[in-house]
Amino acid sequence: MRIHLITPIVTEGIRTLDDVAALNSADLSITQSLIASGPVSIECEFDEALSVPGIVEEAIAAERSGADAIIIDCMGDPGLKAAREVVSIPVLGPSETSMHLAAMLGHKYSVVTVLDSVVPMIENLAKIYGTNEKLVSVRVINIPVLELEAAPERLMGELAKASLAAVEEDGAHAIVLGCTGFLGCAEAISAELEAKNHNLPVIDPIPATVCVAAGIVRAGLTHSKRSYAQPRSKDLKGYPSIKIQGE
Repeated sequence: MRIHLITPIVTEGIRTLDDVAALNSADLSITQSLIASGPVSIECEFDEALSVPGIVEEAIAAERSGADAIIIDCMGDPGLKAAREVVSIPVLGPSETSMHLAAMLGHKYSVVTVLDSVVPMIENLAKIYGTNEKLVSVRVINIPVLELEAAPERLMGELAKASLAAVEEDGAHAIVLGCTGFLGCAEAISAELEAKNHNLPVIDPIPATVCVAAGIVRAGLTHSKRSYAQPRSKDLKGYPSIKIQGE
């Protein structure tokens, strides 16, 4: 099985295959690509909108190259519905997947993310995905995406502080790490919470979504084409590389 990770930005090196190497196994491999044009990071709806054509292009290419499933490497789930329309293999968003997992694993959950500009995006997605009644808060650490790797100690400290506040002040029973740039931080945050006698799940979106995607593929499932019908053939001015399968 091969799962393809679409990182929907143009910044080289912000995500590499080394980051997800631990998720590979004897029967599962992960490939990854950036988009060719779009934002350097995604921190608002404007950034998301600019990323969507590239995501669609990469999704089509991934399916045609033999990928079994696609994951969009951003907690805004940009282009998720559009990508599902243009391919037949499963396409997963880490936000949708993580929110549903949090809703299953606890009565209430909080999301800890990067900036205030992301909060409305997360809240709107929770409404769309039907988990908003269980979302008790969205906490921010006030570190831009492109600065996350610059000060790892600060990052871990801010994540721990925000997660603890979500539990003790907001009443969260589960934590969702609200940026895929937080990959690998969940174990340390769980340990910090356990040290305060809070035993609850901390969901790292990319590993969780890889597991769910693999399960969907093994079950022989994909998205309903009644929900995500293939677009009708028509001219697309300015997008010569986007060709809908079957055209």
